[in-house]
Amino acid sequence: MPYEDKTIVCVDCGAEFVFTAAEQQQFADKGFTNHPKRCKACREARKSQKSSGNREGAANTFSSTPERSSGGRGGYGRGGGGGGGRGGFSSGPRQMFPATCAQCGQQTEVPFKPTGSRPVYCRECFQQQKA
Repeated sequence: MPYEDKTIVCVDCGAEFVFTAAEQQQFADKGFTNHPKRCKACREARKSQKSSGNREGAANTFSSTPERSSGGRGGYGRGGGGGGGRGGFSSGPRQMFPATCAQCGQQTEVPFKPTGSRPVYCRECFQQQKA
């Protein structure tokens, strides 16, 4: 299948860049079905930002800052990234949801919206459940 050069607008900076026929062939050979959305400069900047971000935040998925709910039993920290480096999407601080611990009854915050179908625990009770 013959490919033709395509002009694409970068989603980050708005600059136009050319997705060459040779690049399209390489994408097809690797099984990629989507075309790039960012110019080379933005892809490299994003790549370096991700690699430096994973080194800083991957080991600290729980925050030890006092940004916890009142009640003293804490919840999950409001750290952003965490996620192990599989190319997660970081859009700033993680959205937290209020919850009541099923074990101790204290108010806490969790990084998911509780549905009521399963018990939710504060950080300390969750650690006890795992043990």
